[in-house]
Amino acid sequence: MVLPKLTLILGGAASGKSHFAERLAIDSGISVTYVATAEAKDAEMRERIDRHRHSRPKHWRTIEVPLDVAAILQKPPKGVILLDCATVWLSNQFLRSETGLVTEKDRLLEALNTCSVPVIVVSNEVGTGIVPTNSVARSFREAQGRLNIDLAAIAELVVLVVAGLPQVLKGEFA
Repeated sequence: MVLPKLTLILGGAASGKSHFAERLAIDSGISVTYVATAEAKDAEMRERIDRHRHSRPKHWRTIEVPLDVAAILQKPPKGVILLDCATVWLSNQFLRSETGLVTEKDRLLEALNTCSVPVIVVSNEVGTGIVPTNSVARSFREAQGRLNIDLAAIAELVVLVVAGLPQVLKGEFA
């Protein structure tokens, strides 16, 4: 499979989006660098990260970078980059400084636009759930929705994964 410059994989929590993105990376037949944005701040998250680490092919390179993903994209390793996930990255940014979100988002989008290797971005679709009851959660949901819109606008391929089933929203598989 020939990967486009930017692929966006959307889906709800536990929808199969990461598995689908990993399958795309494997099917590309080129080397994979997995950019992980999660931080192990509690036992449950440590367990989740460990599960993900052990499920990935051993020959994949993993870079754990909770905040400065743009720096990796500006000087990318050869092959394909699988960024998992934009939602956790945004959450990390959000917790650091709500006021810096626009700048960091712009840096990420610029880096994705100029990246010299194919990139697969995994992100949570947050627009189909209930409206959160508190303002912080609503603010994050809005920021995530805007990020997804911006990512989809520059992506050549956008796939929504629901119950493990991929639905192409934009572009096509080559």
